[in-house]
Amino acid sequence: MTTALLDRVTRYGDDASNATIELTYNWGYNSYSHGTGYGHIALGVSDIYAISQHLENMGVKILRAPGEMTFAVDETGEKEVISFIEDPDGYRVELIEQ
Repeated sequence: MTTALLDRVTRYGDDASNATIELTYNWGYNSYSHGTGYGHIALGVSDIYAISQHLENMGVKILRAPGEMTFAVDETGEKEVISFIEDPDGYRVELIEQ
């Protein structure tokens, strides 16, 4: 078994007011296969239930229906609400209620 180490974290943007992209390099992997080249992209949305329903109606695959996280809370102390969808290439995209 190989132990992967995370290195070279680069962040672009301020989490509070801008889009943030975090690029990492994981040591210990000989190669990546489709879907493991990165974890996922997360997008903040204003009405996760309506957006998820709209995406499902448009034929987007819902991997995790919108719902509260059991352990994560936002800056107001409320439980975070997330959903996961799959893009046309099979990559996961997280939606986070803002």
